[in-house]
Amino acid sequence: MLTLKDIEHLVRASWAADTCSPDDLARAGWQPDNPAWGHCDITALLLHDLFGGDLVLGDVHLAGEPHGYHWWNRLPGGIEVDLTYEQFKRGQTVSAARIVQRPPGRPKRRAVEYDLLRQRFLAKIGTMV
Repeated sequence: MLTLKDIEHLVRASWAADTCSPDDLARAGWQPDNPAWGHCDITALLLHDLFGGDLVLGDVHLAGEPHGYHWWNRLPGGIEVDLTYEQFKRGQTVSAARIVQRPPGRPKRRAVEYDLLRQRFLAKIGTMV
């Protein structure tokens, strides 16, 4: 049986430039030394697929200016899991956390990246079980 730590490792190993948010790629590129950059939304959706619970959305600011949004999970037991928080290496802050409803089906935005991340993750699980 896979633990949350195992899942975290497999998700992190599945991130790459081709799964990074195009907005974040344009803003700062993607580098292997900050693999979480641009992956919060699809990572939160993948964890939601696995565990259910709530999707949490917060506002990101850098030097007091709006700088996008950040997604993470609140598991059914109430524990918050954020596998991508370390992407904020330039002093960004996250505020105004709120629960958001997931639309049914695949995400309309970032469907290609979500599918690719999910496929890589599932392939990695296959090698562990």
